[in-house]
Amino acid sequence: MEPPTLRKAGSKQEEAFGVQPRRVADLGTVPSLRRSNSSLRKVRRSQNLFGNSEKQENLSSWIPDNIKKKECMYFVESSKLSDAGKVVCECGYTRQQHLEEATRPHAWQGKDWDPKKHVQEMPTDAFGDIVFTGLGQKVGKYVRLSQDTPPSVIYHLMTQYWGLDVPNLLISVTGGAKDFNMKPRLKSVFRRGLVKVAQTTGAWIITGGSHTGVMKQVGEAVRDFTLSSSHNEGEVVTVGVATWGTVHNREDLIHPSGGFPAEYVMDEEGQGHLTCLDSNHSHFILVDDGTHGRYGVEIPLRTRLEKFISEQTKERGGVAIKIPIVCVVLEGGPGTLHTIYNAITNGTPCVVVEGSGRVADVIAQVAGLPISEITISRIQQKLSVFFQEVFETLTESRIAEWTKKIQDIVRRRQLLTIFREGKDGQQDVDVAILQALLKASRSHDHFGHENWDHQLKLAVAWNRVDIARSEIFTDERQWKPSELHPVMTAALISNKPEFVKLFLENGVRLKEFVTWDTLLYLYQNLDPSCLFHSKLQKVLAEEPERPVSAPPAPRVQMHHVAQVLRELLGDFTQPLYPRPRTGDRPRLLLPVPNIKLNVQAVSLRSLYKRSPGHVAFTMDPVRDLLIWAIIQNRRELAEIIWAQSQDCIAAALACSKILKELSKEEEDTDSLEEMLALADEYEHRAIGVFTECHRKDEDRAQKLLTRVSEAWGKTTCLQLALEAKDMKFVSHGGVQAFLTKVWWGQLCVDNGLWRVIACMLAFPLLYTGLISFRERRLQAGPGLPRVRAFFNAPVVIFHLNILSYFAFLCLFAYVLMVDFQPTPSCCEYLIYFWLFSLVCEELRQLFYDPDEFGLMKMALLYFSDFWNKLDIGAILLFIAGLTCRLIPALLYPGRIILSLDFIMFCLRLMHIFTISKTLGPKIIIVKRMMKDVFFFLFLLAVWVVSFGVAKQAILIHNESRVDWIFRGVVYQSYLTIFGQMPAYIDGVNFSLDQCSPNGTDPYKPKCPESDAVRHEPAFPEWLTVILLCLYLLFTNILLLNLLIAMFNYTFQQVQEHTDQIWKFQRHDLIEEYQGRPPAPPPFILLSHLHLFIKRVVLKIPARRRKQLKSKLEKNEEAALLSWEIYLKESYLQNQQYQQKQRPEQKIQDIGNKVSTMVDLLEMESLKRSGSMEQRLASLEEQVAQTSRALHWVMKALRDGGFGSEEGIPAPAPQKASEGQDLEPDGRQEEEDVGDTHHVNARHLLYPNSHVTRFPVPNEKVPWETAFLIYDPPFYTDDRKDRGLVDPVGNALEPLSGISYNAVDGPIDRRSFHGVYVVQDGLPLNPMGRTGLRGRGSLGCFGPNHTLQPVITRWRRNQDGAICRKSIKKMLEVLVVKHSLSEHWALPGGSREPGEILPRKLKQVLRREFWSSFQNLLTQGTEVYRGYVDDPRNTDNAWIETVAISIHFSDQSDMDLKRLNSHLHACDPGMSVRWQVVDRRIPLYANHKTILQKVATLYGAFY
Repeated sequence: MEPPTLRKAGSKQEEAFGVQPRRVADLGTVPSLRRSNSSLRKVRRSQNLFGNSEKQENLSSWIPDNIKKKECMYFVESSKLSDAGKVVCECGYTRQQHLEEATRPHAWQGKDWDPKKHVQEMPTDAFGDIVFTGLGQKVGKYVRLSQDTPPSVIYHLMTQYWGLDVPNLLISVTGGAKDFNMKPRLKSVFRRGLVKVAQTTGAWIITGGSHTGVMKQVGEAVRDFTLSSSHNEGEVVTVGVATWGTVHNREDLIHPSGGFPAEYVMDEEGQGHLTCLDSNHSHFILVDDGTHGRYGVEIPLRTRLEKFISEQTKERGGVAIKIPIVCVVLEGGPGTLHTIYNAITNGTPCVVVEGSGRVADVIAQVAGLPISEITISRIQQKLSVFFQEVFETLTESRIAEWTKKIQDIVRRRQLLTIFREGKDGQQDVDVAILQALLKASRSHDHFGHENWDHQLKLAVAWNRVDIARSEIFTDERQWKPSELHPVMTAALISNKPEFVKLFLENGVRLKEFVTWDTLLYLYQNLDPSCLFHSKLQKVLAEEPERPVSAPPAPRVQMHHVAQVLRELLGDFTQPLYPRPRTGDRPRLLLPVPNIKLNVQAVSLRSLYKRSPGHVAFTMDPVRDLLIWAIIQNRRELAEIIWAQSQDCIAAALACSKILKELSKEEEDTDSLEEMLALADEYEHRAIGVFTECHRKDEDRAQKLLTRVSEAWGKTTCLQLALEAKDMKFVSHGGVQAFLTKVWWGQLCVDNGLWRVIACMLAFPLLYTGLISFRERRLQAGPGLPRVRAFFNAPVVIFHLNILSYFAFLCLFAYVLMVDFQPTPSCCEYLIYFWLFSLVCEELRQLFYDPDEFGLMKMALLYFSDFWNKLDIGAILLFIAGLTCRLIPALLYPGRIILSLDFIMFCLRLMHIFTISKTLGPKIIIVKRMMKDVFFFLFLLAVWVVSFGVAKQAILIHNESRVDWIFRGVVYQSYLTIFGQMPAYIDGVNFSLDQCSPNGTDPYKPKCPESDAVRHEPAFPEWLTVILLCLYLLFTNILLLNLLIAMFNYTFQQVQEHTDQIWKFQRHDLIEEYQGRPPAPPPFILLSHLHLFIKRVVLKIPARRRKQLKSKLEKNEEAALLSWEIYLKESYLQNQQYQQKQRPEQKIQDIGNKVSTMVDLLEMESLKRSGSMEQRLASLEEQVAQTSRALHWVMKALRDGGFGSEEGIPAPAPQKASEGQDLEPDGRQEEEDVGDTHHVNARHLLYPNSHVTRFPVPNEKVPWETAFLIYDPPFYTDDRKDRGLVDPVGNALEPLSGISYNAVDGPIDRRSFHGVYVVQDGLPLNPMGRTGLRGRGSLGCFGPNHTLQPVITRWRRNQDGAICRKSIKKMLEVLVVKHSLSEHWALPGGSREPGEILPRKLKQVLRREFWSSFQNLLTQGTEVYRGYVDDPRNTDNAWIETVAISIHFSDQSDMDLKRLNSHLHACDPGMSVRWQVVDRRIPLYANHKTILQKVATLYGAFY
C-alpha cells in the first residue's frame, strides 16, 4: 500500500502484490468448509438457538492461542522524528507506545536495531467485529496478526470462525494506492462488472483494504451493489489485507478480549501519511510486523494467502476444482508492474483495465504488438506519456527492467486480457474476467480432454451459463453425452437449472444419465435443510444394525428412499424401489460417501462406466430424477425434468401429492407456501395436458385416467388426484364425464331419470326399449343381459338403495310411534332383519380388499370416512337400544335410545343426497357452517356463563339445588338471548308466589334477595338491569351478527369452490355404488351369501372393477404414452406463446430491445472514437519521427558529412494493431514473430534459488549489441556431486585448467554451434545474454550435453487399427514424471561420464535391458542437435542436446514387447506411461519442440 504523500518522490511503495515464486513450508492442511447456500441458511438458522455470546467466547479463546501480533522489545532511538516531532524508535513507535520492558536496560544495549531479533510475537489484542461510526450498522470482521502467520491458520479463521463459504473464485484487485481519476462510464462499467462476477460466482475479492485508490473503487462498487440489491442476493465478500502499522485510528480496534463490536472512526483529514480502512469492505486482515508507518508489509503475506487459497479444492456435487485466481489491474506504478509480472510468471491470469491510467495503459498500449517491436525506446516513449511526473527520475536500468518485464508479460498473451470498453462487444468486466480465466485454462497443458472438462467445471462452479454457451459449447469442441454426465450431476446437486437445460440441449439423455449408482449418489447428497432429508435420517435410525460379517454398504439405500416416498405418495402405491433380497449382490459399484471426487483422485466419471450389456435399473429414470428435484422443492429444476417425462399427467399429480404431504410437516412458513404454490402449479400442468388430450380424443383421455402406471407404484392418474385432493383436476369436465359414464354403467348417459325409476318399479318395461344402452348387443339382444346390465348400473343400484332406505326409515318410524309393543311385532322383527343386512354390508365394505392392502390398512381407510363412522355409531346405538328394549324393566329407556338412533339414521340421508347437483353443494356449505357454529359457541359460552354466574350470585343466596343452578346460570341466560327475559330481574314483576323463599319447592326457583318486612326486592335493580343490557348488547347484537357475518363469509368462500368440492366428493359415492351388490337391503343378503361362497368356500380372489383401474397391453400403452407426450409438447408450446403474449412480457421484451439498441449505439460511438484516437496517435508519432529525422539530416549536413547509418531513426510502425488482442487459439507462444532469442534462459528469477537475473530486453540479447549498463550477478550452485562438476566460485584460478571448445578429459566442451567465444577465462553463451554469470545449477561451464531419446509407437484401437485424427495417424510417446513436478518429460537428460544412457532413462528401465536399448539408440534417427532454451542456462553455461527418435511401427515388434516388459520405475517418486502425442500434452516446452519434429518426421498428428 502506498502513502498518498509519497507518489511525487518517485520511490513509492505501491499497493501491489503477486504470487511470489517462493515455496511455503509451513502450510498445514485445513479442512475445507463445503456448504451449499441452503444448508448454510439452515446452519445459520440453527445457530440462532445459541446466543452471539457463545460464538464470541469461542472466537476469544481460539484467536489468542493461534493468532499472534508483533511488538518491538528493544527501544533504539531513531535519527528521524515523528510527525508530531517526538523521538521514535527505529520501529517507528514512540517510547510511550512500547512495552515497559522495551525501555529498560537490556542485554542488547548498544547494538543496532534488528527486526528479526528485537521484534517478538505475542497473542494478538485486536480482533472481533468492526463497526464504522456514523456509516450505518454494517458489521464487519477484523483481526490483527503477525506477518509470519501461516496462511492455513488465516484460511481456517475465515472459513470456520468467520463463517465464509469456500469461494468458487478468488479475485485479487491491485493497482494504484493513491486516488486517481477514471472516466465516469468506465468507472461505472468496472464497478458493475466486478461486483457482478463476485456475486454470481460466489467469489472473494481481495484488496489492500484502505480508503484510497483502487481499494476505494472496489469499496464503492460493493456499496452501490448493497444499496441497489435485495437482501436475498447475498453479501459480496470483500477482504482487505492492510498493514497494521499504517492504519489511522487503529487504537480503536485494540480489545484484548475481542471487540464485539469495535467502533472505528474514519478521519481522512487527520490521517496524515497513514490511511483509513474502507468502510465498504466486509473483512479485514491487518498484518503486523512490529513497525509503524511502513507500507508494503502485507504484500508477502497476501501473496502466500492467495497462493494457499488457490491450491485448495472446492468440491460440490461430485466435481472438484482448485479455486481459480485472477488478478484485476487498475492504474498502478512500479509495484503494480512487479505484481503483474509475478502473477503472469506463476500462471495467474491478469485482466488489465485500459483507460485507468499509468501501468495499466502502458501494458494495454503494447499488448497487441510483436515482442520485437516492444523496444526500450517504445517503452520510454510510453512512460513519458503516462508517467510524466516521475519520468525524469527513471534511470536507464529501471527502463530496461520495465521493458524486460513488459516483454515477458506480453509474451504470455494467453494469461493477459486487456479490457477495452466497447471493443468487439466487450461491455462487461465480469465477462472479461471469466473469459480470461477460461483463456488461461485453455493455455494450460492437459492430457486428452481434461482441458475442456476443467473449463466446464469452472463454468458450472461459477454458475455462468452464458460463459459456457459462448466459450465452451462451440463448434471447436464436440461433446459426447457421457462426458457431460459428471458435470450434470454437479449441476443437479448444486441446483443450477440453466446448466441442466444446457446439457440436455447438448445431447445428455436422462435415460442414459440416471443409473442406480448416480441416483444413490444424488440421494446421499441431498440438501441437508430439506424435510425429506430429515425423514430419510429417521428411517435410517430405525434400520437394524448390520452384522459385522456383512459386506460394507452405504447407509442410504434406495429401499430407504422408497419407504419415505411411499409415506408421501400413500400406501395405495407399490414401493418404487425394491428392497434387496438377502444374499443379493449389492447394486452399488462404489462406496460413494468415501469417494474423494476431484481431478487428481477418483472422479465421478467412474460412476458412468457401463458394461456393454448394461440395462437401466428402473422403468422411468426421468421419474426418479423428477422425484429427487421435487422433494427438495427445486422449482426450475423440476420444471426442466418434467418436460422430459413420459407419463407426464401421472408425474404432475404425483408431484402435487408429494409436495402437499411434505407441506404438512414443514415448519418454515416460506417453504410451506412455496411447496403449496408448486403443488398447485403441477396440478395446473396435469389439467393443461389432460385438457389437450380430452380435446383430441375423449376415449383415449379417459384411458389415461384409469391406466395402471407401473412407474408410479401401479396406481392410476385418477387415484393420484384423489389422494392428493386435487379438486381442480377431478372437477375437470373430462374427468366428470368419465365419472358420469361410470355412474350410468352400461346405460346411455342421456336416459332420463324418470325412465330409470319407471323400469326399476316395473322392470318388464326394459323389453320395450324405454332404456337405451351404449352397446348395440344389449340394445338389440335378448332380455336377460339387458336386465343384468340395467340392475348392475351404479345409478340403478343407488336409487334402489334410496327407495330401500326410505322404506326402512318409514317402517322404523311406524314402529317407534305406533307399533312399539312389549313383545316385538312382525314389523319390528322386519326392522331387525333389515338392520342385519345393513351390518353385513358394512362388514363387506370393511373387508373388501381388491388391492391387497391388508386388514389394518382397510380398517384405517374405512374409519377415515365420516359417514362410515356415523353408520357404525347408529348401528351400535341401535344394538344398545335393542338390548334395553328386550329387558322389560328397561323398555322405555330402550325406546328413547331407539328414538335418538332414528335421528342418526335420518342424518345418514345427507350423504345419499351429495350426488344431487342441487343439494350436494348445499350440504357442503352446511358442513362448513357447522364448524363456524362450533367456534361461535365457544365465544358465546364465555358471555353466557359470565353473565349467568354474576346474575345468579347477585339475585340468589346460596342455591344448593344443582338443577336450578344450571337453570339460572346457563339455561335462563341462553333463553334471554332469544327474548325470554327473567320476570324478577328488575323488580317490577316481583312476586313471592312465583318462587320458593327457602328453595324447598322442587318446582319453583328460590326467591331472590328481598326485604321480608316490605316484601320488596333487596338486590340492586340498577346493577342487574345494566348487566342485562350489556349482555344483550354483546350477545344479540355483536355475537349474533358476528355469526351471521361468519356464515356469509363461509358461504361466499365455499360457494366459489362448492362445485369443485361437490364434484370431488361425488367420486366417493360413485365408487361406493360401483362396487356395491345390485340388490338393496334386505335382499342384499342374497348377494352377501353368494359373495361368501365365492370368497370363503371357492377361494376365488376379489377383482377390482376395470372401469376405475385397467392394465393395458404393452403396445397399446406405448402408443397411448407417445400420444400423451405429443400433446404435452403442444401444451408447453401454448404456454410459451401465452407467456409471450402477456402485456408485462411484451413490455419487458420492448425494454430489452431498447436497451440493446442503446448499448449498440454507444459501442459504435466508442469504436469510432477509439479508432480515431489510434489514428491520431499514429500520425503524431510519425510526425515526431519525421521531425527527428530532419533534425539529424540537418546536423549531419552541418558537420559536413552524412553521419553513420546506425543513427538514422527508423520510421514508426503503424499502430493499427496496438488496440487488438490476439485470440488464444491463434496464440503466439514463446516463438513470437521476431522473438528468435532464448526466452526461458532470461527468466528474472533463477530456478530453485533466490538469485535474480539482470533484466535483458530482447533487443539487448545478442553480444554484438552494446549494453553498457549490463552488470549481471555471478551465481554458481554448490552441488552435492562435486566430483562431476566444475569448481565453485567466481575466482579464475581454479577455472584456468579448463579447456574450452575441446574434449576436456571425460567432458566434451565442444558446441554443436561451432566455436564459442571465451572472454576473461569464461565461455560466452552463443545465443546471447541471459542476465546471469557463472554456471548456475549446471554441472559444467560451456555446453552441457544431454541425450533425449524419443520413443514412439502408433496409437491403436481395440481392433489393432491405427487411430487417426484430421486424416493423420496418431503417435504415442513414452514419458516419465517425478512426483514433485507438474510436467511430464522425455526419458532423457544428462549422462554420467563414459555412459551412453541418460540417468532418467535408467530409473525407468530394468538393468538387463540397458544393452538392448543402446542398440536401439544406434539404430534411431537423429531429429535435433543443438542449443536448448532452458531456465538453468547462464552467460557461461548452457544445455545442448541430441534428440534421437526410436519408432516402433509394428505392434508385434519383439523389441517393443521387451521394452514394455522391462519398464519399471525404480524410484517410487517416478511414473512412466505411454501418452498420445498432442500439442496440449503437459510436457516441458523444449521437449514439446523435439516432439513436434518427431511428429513431422513421421507425418503424424500433432
